[in-house]
Amino acid sequence: MEPRIGAGQRHFQVIRLPIDESVQLTQSILPLQLRSSQRNIMKLSLVIGLTLLSAFVATAANEPGFVPFFNGKDTTGWHLRRKDGHNSWTIENGVLKNTVNKGEHGTDLVTDKKYWNFTVRYEFMVPDDSNSGFYLRGRHEIQVFGDYKAGKPSKTGNGAIYNHTAPSTFASKPSEEWQTVEATMIGNKITVVLNGKKIHDSVECDRPTGSEIDKNVTEPGPFFLQGDHGTVSFRNMRVKELP
Repeated sequence: MEPRIGAGQRHFQVIRLPIDESVQLTQSILPLQLRSSQRNIMKLSLVIGLTLLSAFVATAANEPGFVPFFNGKDTTGWHLRRKDGHNSWTIENGVLKNTVNKGEHGTDLVTDKKYWNFTVRYEFMVPDDSNSGFYLRGRHEIQVFGDYKAGKPSKTGNGAIYNHTAPSTFASKPSEEWQTVEATMIGNKITVVLNGKKIHDSVECDRPTGSEIDKNVTEPGPFFLQGDHGTVSFRNMRVKELP
């Protein structure tokens, strides 16, 4: 006996498809789902790309005269110091990271372009006790070192003009924080601001500080990132050339 449908009730009819038609329907839905996932991935990539571009545009607008020399996407404008060296550099979300595991050696990364007088700005993050460096003209190293626990400056500590001049004050941050640097070099004089604190003020540096590209200190030279010692990350690298 069929149940009666009372007032206010709805009658639903179940439609059963033959097995072959059910399979065909499932197969037609799956490609749609895959295409939808692909579209979502493309949209996400576009959003990330636009975000990075907006960050670069905003930086340029707030810092007249500064030009990025790392585009946040690849190493265009850079080369390995040794062509046959191990490339330990990777890029993700606008960050250039050098990963050096225990017992390994990476390779320095060098800009194609050379500079004379300039102000350069960059950010870095370095684990505890990890060691790297940012070279001005390829000859004068601004030390990058995870020495927050040391609590005091030294000639080989973070921000030092390596083995030449210790920072005038200790300005290192913990390993999980990004650190900021502004370094100006005019002639043979170097001024450095680390994390908002001036740590070098027109320090004369007329000799290479070690591991230099060459000893031609009276000539323009590239920037290079030391990659053969330890893990380190860089981002937002830009430069303003000066007369």
